[in-house]
Amino acid sequence: MTIRPRALFGRKLNDLEELREATARAKQTGQRGSLYEVTKVVSLEGEDFKAFAEDFFNEQPWIDKTDGGSNENGEIRCIRVINTETGERLLISSEGYDYCRYTALEE
Repeated sequence: MTIRPRALFGRKLNDLEELREATARAKQTGQRGSLYEVTKVVSLEGEDFKAFAEDFFNEQPWIDKTDGGSNENGEIRCIRVINTETGERLLISSEGYDYCRYTALEE
């Protein structure tokens, strides 16, 4: 049996700190998260990752309006963003925009 990944996506969160807080609240209430599929991987060095994580509403050159949505199985299509220094991973779905409309921590 294959274990399919799940993540707790938040809509229109400002930054990484708000995402962490929202994720903690969701876990406390027993939410399971959504199934997802990674369609693109972006690796950012420490300072670039920090700048990205401080404002999720900034447009990024590696986010396209076509990134996001759902696949044929109903899973959220998303980009995995990796901090190359710490290994921390975020998932983002643009849902037709040039910024992180939905974000999640990947565990």
